[in-house]
This record gives sequence, structure tokens and C-alpha cells, in this order.
Amino acid sequence: MTNVRLDLFSVGDYRPGGSRISRALWHFFGQRILRSQLLVSYELKSRVLRLFGAQVGRGVVIKPGVRVKYPWRLKVGDHVWLGEDAWIDNLETVTISDHVCISQGAYFCTGNHDWRKPSFDYRLAAISVGAGAWIGARSLVAPGVRIGESAILTAGSVATQTLVPGGVYTGNPAVYVKNRWPVGSVQPELQYS
Repeated sequence: MTNVRLDLFSVGDYRPGGSRISRALWHFFGQRILRSQLLVSYELKSRVLRLFGAQVGRGVVIKPGVRVKYPWRLKVGDHVWLGEDAWIDNLETVTISDHVCISQGAYFCTGNHDWRKPSFDYRLAAISVGAGAWIGARSLVAPGVRIGESAILTAGSVATQTLVPGGVYTGNPAVYVKNRWPVGSVQPELQYS
């Protein structure tokens, strides 16, 4: 007999934000423009995100297929690359600092369920990515994860905890394997324009 009681599920304090109209407009129009294979203008896609409440910096590259659940919960710095089919499933805020590369098919998950409770309640937490970090193709970033400046999450890896600045992480769950910059070398300064 199972102890899981999905009929008792509650979203708790979670609210999607935005009005019903803005959510509908985002779903039927904004999201389609963002994901479009035909509309390739990065600036147009950035403007659409801003129109729906996202904070988007300068020089942002948004490839086809990018998905954003709620633009009003998205902060993107300058010169960020969002690769094909990246999915920002932001039930909570996702903050991406300057000069970050998010590769193809990466998934940012800000919410999951509390498996310890029979009612399977939501567990939500924001995600932040430090300047100069690289999130590899088909990787997953779990709720509440902070990715340090210049850290790397390699392709197909799963980040379930904080990644220290300059660390290279790989695997499921991702573990530290080395420093991005050789020991004793001077880490390059990020240029902010």
C-alpha cells in the first residue's frame, strides 16, 4: 500500500505571478516568438522578453527553441548566450549574470516536489549563475543551486548543490574535478562593457 496521497497536493504559497491575461499572452504569442526557428533576431527576442517583464541586458544571444516559463521571473545580464532548446523552467527567479554561456538543451528547474510528504508538496527555490560560467549541453541545474563565477558544469551533468567559483563539475550528481584556471595562474579578468 502506498503512502503517497496526490489528492492532498497543494501548491502552498506558490503563485505564477503576472495576470491571467499576461500569462495567456505570453503562452500564445511571446513564447512562440521566443522559440521561433524563423524569427532569428536576438534583439527582437530580447525585446519580447522585456515586454513581458524580464530584465535582459545588452548583446544577449537567444537561439531558436529557448523556453522560458515566466519572463517576469528572469534576470539576464549582458552578453549572455542561450543555446538552442535551453529551458528555463522558472517557477522562482532565475538570475544569469554577464558573459554566461548556457548550451543547447540545458534545463533550469526551480521547482520539484517534496517526496518525503505523502501530499508531494511543491519545493521551490531560485537559481543564480555567476559571471563567466558555462552550463554544458543537456545539463540540469536543480532548485536552489548557485553556480559560482567562471564555474563550468560539463555536458549532461546534474548540479544539485552550489558550484564554487572557477570549479569544473561533471557527473550525476555533479562533483568537482578541477579548477578551470591552472593553479598559480592569474584568472582572466572579465570585461564588462
